[in-house]
Amino acid sequence: MREYLLTLCITAAVTYLLTGPVRKFAIVAGAMPEIRARDVHREPTPRLGGIAMFFGLCAGLLVADHLTNLNEVFEKSNEPRALLSGAALIWLIGVLDDKFEIDALIKLGGQMIAAGVMVMQGLTILWLPVPLVGTVALTQWQGTLLTVALVVITINAVNFVDGLDGLAAGMVCIASAAFFMYAYRIWYSYGIEAAAPATLFAAILMGMCLGFLPHNMHPARIFMGDSGSMLIGLVLAAGAISVTGQVDPDIMRLFSGSERNAVHQMVPVYIPLLMPLTIIAIPAADLILAIVRRTWRGQSPFAADRGHLHHRLLEIGHSHSRAVLIMYFWSALIAFGALTYSVNSASMWIVLGVVILSAIGLALLLLPRFRPRTPRWAEAFVPPRYRRRGGLPAEAQEAREAQTQDSGADVGRYGPAGSEQPAAADAQSPVTVGVAGANGATAIGGRGSSKVRI
Repeated sequence: MREYLLTLCITAAVTYLLTGPVRKFAIVAGAMPEIRARDVHREPTPRLGGIAMFFGLCAGLLVADHLTNLNEVFEKSNEPRALLSGAALIWLIGVLDDKFEIDALIKLGGQMIAAGVMVMQGLTILWLPVPLVGTVALTQWQGTLLTVALVVITINAVNFVDGLDGLAAGMVCIASAAFFMYAYRIWYSYGIEAAAPATLFAAILMGMCLGFLPHNMHPARIFMGDSGSMLIGLVLAAGAISVTGQVDPDIMRLFSGSERNAVHQMVPVYIPLLMPLTIIAIPAADLILAIVRRTWRGQSPFAADRGHLHHRLLEIGHSHSRAVLIMYFWSALIAFGALTYSVNSASMWIVLGVVILSAIGLALLLLPRFRPRTPRWAEAFVPPRYRRRGGLPAEAQEAREAQTQDSGADVGRYGPAGSEQPAAADAQSPVTVGVAGANGATAIGGRGSSKVRI
């Protein structure tokens, strides 16, 4: 465990320290596109955050290769090299897209090629535990097609949910934490060495997300872009493929009886691992809804719009930070609920706890503008957003904050928060790169406060 934690910390440190220089490089390189209609942020923000995340991945693999216990992963398995090859290819495609906005079909082809590269080096699904049937061995073509499909779906699911500051990195970090706990249990408790690569991938993925999050939380100073979202999606899919399709369930021998009965009883164990979409259920649901919505309208499934789940949360009145926290809550509930159920599926307390937490989550969704009233004597102990500022009544404060958080047409008609003067310049022309005070307009300057933040 200590070597995994060391790898995680090194990955997080390298990612965190490189994100600042990468931000300056993105500004110089002009990787700061203008505000689009579907964007939530109101100021040009540099992309290419995936560069720092990729070098964090390389640092984590390099450190693990020189550790005593984790070195065996590289000696007995070719999966880390397969992951690095596929990650390098998908990262390069993402960097080009962040800079030049390449076509969606080209990106899809690149994703399939990256998955094929991993398959050629041994990172593929060999068999699957099927209820009432047993362990089903897959042919080479079946394993290849299933692996490529799993990688492409996971990459696009993560890419689709990357719409708010800190959302994709936080949700993938939660998913990888649950994945790490289960993969480590298989590797350590049952002594199955085949689960070691997946455990290592999960630890590195957590480090990549944790190192990038401080720069990406609202208001974000840099975005991960497609170079980051596709990269973390591929790493998550690679870990799931490694432990699901290559760890033989018969080796665990958790249950007695025939192989068919054993696999049937082990279905809860493989719920979090059979498909990474179970762990990232929220991004997967967003992906499916987006495809159905766009094809129903006669649009391309890859056409961007403002109908994602995080956009809906903003439309019903949630602030940016609260929408992100709600998505975190549901991701953690699904990921860790499935993880707990896989360990002990016979306990009704687990089901009851999930039901209660789900009710709490629904209540949070139905109260978008609820804010607890803090007594004046306790204002020094709560965050500033819960304090009464300037002696304004509570109703006046809420109206003022609602105007500040509004992401609709009013953003183009009004100037700074609290001002009723028309912002004619903002309405006529978008904020462009190089404007003093814009978020990311200068390499060392602070965030601007003259634009409405969402």
